[in-house]
Amino acid sequence: MASIPLLHLSQSLTIPNLRTRFPSLPHPLTRPNLPNLKSQPKWPKSKSTATRMSYNKGSVTPATDRLVSAVAYTLPFFNSLQYGRYLFMQYPKLGYLFDPLLPIIGVYRSIPYASFVAFFALYLGVVRNPSFSHYVRFNSMQAVTLDVLLVLPLLLQRILSPGRSGLGFRVMVWVYTALFVFSVLCFVYSLASCVLGRTPYLPIVADAAGRQI
Repeated sequence: MASIPLLHLSQSLTIPNLRTRFPSLPHPLTRPNLPNLKSQPKWPKSKSTATRMSYNKGSVTPATDRLVSAVAYTLPFFNSLQYGRYLFMQYPKLGYLFDPLLPIIGVYRSIPYASFVAFFALYLGVVRNPSFSHYVRFNSMQAVTLDVLLVLPLLLQRILSPGRSGLGFRVMVWVYTALFVFSVLCFVYSLASCVLGRTPYLPIVADAAGRQI
């Protein structure tokens, strides 16, 4: 039986080249021309976004918020004046700086339980009142927290009873003087910040006040 001759495939019998039939088809090894993204025109920023950013940057604290916040810091300041008694005894001329405030302090001291009334009025009427802005509530909470911290040394004095002489009395004088200087600096800093419409952040007090708002 005769054997069937083997068929030798040649180039003429191979699959036809696709490029010859479709000249527009790119070569598989060539890199397609992709559009340059960097050269594409950039879209302008949204006008509403730019307006909102400029509004936030140029926003001004209302005058009423500044006034209420500044008045709130008078509560711990008036209650801290008692800590300056020993400093005034040692340096009497320092009392001249507080002479313009004597009429206001006199009216404040003449009202029975003025400290308690002012404390609860500030806490319940301002801090817990959502009708006030966050700026006013935060500053009022800082003033209330500072006033509470200034009461603690008086409670310790009544418990420990350092007396009128000795080491305990000298330590009490140093603590009183330090508290008075600290309260005056806090009052001046907070008052100036409120007048300028900025938010004062008192050390130790700001963190405790921020958690309550």
